[in-house]
Amino acid sequence: MAELVYPPVIGMARTMFKALDLRFDIQGTENIPRRGGAVLVSNHIGYLDFVFAGLTTRPAKRLVRFMAKESVFRHKVSGPLMRAMKHIPVDRKQGIDAYRHAVQSLRSGEIIGVFPEATISESFTLKGFKSGAARMAQEASVPLLPIALWGTQRLWTKGHKRDLGRHHFPITVRVGEPMDADPSEPADSITERLRARVQELLEAAQRAYPVRPKGPDDTWWVPAHLGGTAPAPPQPAGH
Repeated sequence: MAELVYPPVIGMARTMFKALDLRFDIQGTENIPRRGGAVLVSNHIGYLDFVFAGLTTRPAKRLVRFMAKESVFRHKVSGPLMRAMKHIPVDRKQGIDAYRHAVQSLRSGEIIGVFPEATISESFTLKGFKSGAARMAQEASVPLLPIALWGTQRLWTKGHKRDLGRHHFPITVRVGEPMDADPSEPADSITERLRARVQELLEAAQRAYPVRPKGPDDTWWVPAHLGGTAPAPPQPAGH
């Protein structure tokens, strides 16, 4: 079936990025498979992450069907677009339907995009990963594609106003090699390996990021452990 909406939306996004003069550094796109299903797994630091994560598959001429919370599909503007682009709504109270939809799509050769932290990390560090991505990859017999985004939080993130001015913000993205999801390995174990790999990619992206805060008022987007003023990550229970 022809993709009547997705390509024009991508074109609009690229036009917007050009207008904002964003500076992209995307490495590892050769790891995106040219055909067949895969679960693309990304960290989550801003509201536009799905757009930037989706850019990684363009050299392979692939489209990503993202799993997103159902409320996005109810919005009068984003809802029709999300449905037309065949993204997958997730009702967190009844997630099994979205899970089955995703597995079926993976088996039919689609790339499914997942943010396993479920919500934006306000500390800009990795939160715990839910095991759904690993379980889907196991059930559909497809690989996991770990990626890390950095700099996207500067455009629009939780607790901060959108900043879509022409500031030449760098956006750094790293795509890792596909990871097997062996059905004989516990999903929690795969999830731990996956999170560790995304962490490695995130640290690589942060090291490669070409700018540092311009002053004391510009440190909000840098994690506390890197000398910034982003909120510290929540401590696990019992600490």
